[in-house]
Amino acid sequence: MSAASVMLLSSCSGKLGALSADNFTVTPNPLETQVGKVPATINGTFPEKYMKKKAVVTVVPELRYADGQVAKGQGATFQGEKVQGNDQVIMYKVGGRYNIKTNFNYLDCNKADMYLTFDAKVGKKKVEVPAVKVATGIVATSELYKQTLKSAQAAIAPDAFQRINAQKQEANIKFLIQQATLRQSELKNNSVQEFVKLLNQINNDREGLNLKDVEVSAYASPDGGFDLNDKLAAQRQQNTEKYVQQQLKKAKLADAAVDAKYTAEDWEGFQELVKASNIQDKDVILRVLSMYKDPQEREQQIKNISSAFRELADGILPQLRRSRMIINYETVGRSDEQIQQQLKDDPKQLSVEELLYAATLTSDMNTKEDIYKTTTKVYPNDARAYNNIATMEYAKGNFDTAKTYISQAQKASANLPEAAANLGMLALANGDIQSAENYIAKATGANGLSEVLGNLNLAKGNYAQAEQDFKDIYSNSAALAQILNKNYASAAVTLKYIKNPDSTTDYLKAILGARMGNTSEAAQALRNAISKDSNWAKYAANDLELKNVSK
Repeated sequence: MSAASVMLLSSCSGKLGALSADNFTVTPNPLETQVGKVPATINGTFPEKYMKKKAVVTVVPELRYADGQVAKGQGATFQGEKVQGNDQVIMYKVGGRYNIKTNFNYLDCNKADMYLTFDAKVGKKKVEVPAVKVATGIVATSELYKQTLKSAQAAIAPDAFQRINAQKQEANIKFLIQQATLRQSELKNNSVQEFVKLLNQINNDREGLNLKDVEVSAYASPDGGFDLNDKLAAQRQQNTEKYVQQQLKKAKLADAAVDAKYTAEDWEGFQELVKASNIQDKDVILRVLSMYKDPQEREQQIKNISSAFRELADGILPQLRRSRMIINYETVGRSDEQIQQQLKDDPKQLSVEELLYAATLTSDMNTKEDIYKTTTKVYPNDARAYNNIATMEYAKGNFDTAKTYISQAQKASANLPEAAANLGMLALANGDIQSAENYIAKATGANGLSEVLGNLNLAKGNYAQAEQDFKDIYSNSAALAQILNKNYASAAVTLKYIKNPDSTTDYLKAILGARMGNTSEAAQALRNAISKDSNWAKYAANDLELKNVSK
């Protein structure tokens, strides 16, 4: 009856009456943050006989924070049926419904109420319409990415150290036409001498070199009859294999395996040499090779190209009368213990890969950082150690120092992808998502890029994509992405297996417990978080996620 009286009086007096919260529905309520904003959809109703025919009402949403800050959202204007204008018309007798989408800046405070304010006129006369409170509080869990970033792993530039590296060395012996004799002039060529020298080195350096096997491949050129070439190639194989066995015996490696084979007519090698040559009619010869599969037909067709055959006989065919000897071996590097000892004795004797690898052999962060700093002194032009020191400074929260080391890394190598990724992480930590995206776009191929992208997508509100990026990664950021994506079962697993849980880990457990209705577990997790970092107590006091959790 009171409301009806107000409406009746206002109708009679030419004024607009007060509106109540019952005239509005806000979605979501409570409000929720998204990428530094607080979006909301307002569905409103002007009651029957409310909007005067000459009235103009502008509805302006405001977010009023407990600390006195006010964020204004986008408003909308409505007019009575006799007003000349382009705004939505609300009929006096029947009233009307409307929809407003608005977006506020989030001002780092969860305790806030949303009000609708009204700028109203009837004719030329301004009238007062009291503000109406339509939503209470903000769920700002998505903004916790700024907190999870503190424990996120920045991109570490990896070492390329391999203790065992597969190697091979090849030697070639050429034969005269229709002969299989190993000529002394060929056995003295550089490749054969290096072949013999390496066998002796393997014998003398059992720790650093390891022989796998020796391959022998013998060939005959494709000119002449097949039977002759088959016999010739087989004899070349036997003679070369015998020579290899003799050299292995001299090097005291007689037990080594020898894999010997021959090719009667080396058409494949012939084609490769022709392709690489400047021989006349090269294209015609290659066409012949593709058109004719029968060896005799091929040979005859090529001989028919008389202008080119002499060049083939002089320049190509002699190179195919050969045998190849290949040593397959491994180089064996220092053991972990040897690397650590050498690091103590004289780090200058270690390669840059060994030094970077040495840093991975310790879990002590101070020792790890000392190794990286030593690496920058011994190898000042390698960018990776500078970058990796930056990741450690990032972990300490020393963002300016981290940026300084990244600058040094980029001076050493402007294209180190991990450095670009880490500049993106620093931009995210400073709340600059656009710059972060620009940096990370240049980090293709960076080690740990998936985790960096996960943090970027988490900050951008792409929670499903972030969860994919964080696949098999157990971190606070990964758990937050899963919580925001409402994948609570996976979030529980992630939080359980975080290697170095901190107060943020416990706080996320509290939120997860509250969302799943496990209030006792949530309360214990909250107590754990506060015991590690008392700042969570103040934050939790205004966190609507934990409104039903005893604090």
